[in-house]
Amino acid sequence: MVRFKKRRRRIFHRRKFCRFCADSSLTIDYKNPRTLRLFTTERGKIIPRRISGNCAKHQRQLTTAIKRARTIALMPYAATLSHY
Repeated sequence: MVRFKKRRRRIFHRRKFCRFCADSSLTIDYKNPRTLRLFTTERGKIIPRRISGNCAKHQRQLTTAIKRARTIALMPYAATLSHY
């Protein structure tokens, strides 16, 4: 009995990079919710490092900045659902 090997296609994954390491003019500041909104979902959750591509150092700074912005009501904790 002969078994045939299946060929698997290789999937090309783009290497993720930290935007803050690449561009030194970008700063993480809790008073600037526009840049922080790029790293949250529509529901208000913080996007994890493996998806966003940030380095560990900048992900920690980003998380604390988002939490500070939420505390002083610059960003929402969660999205408001219109049907409730």
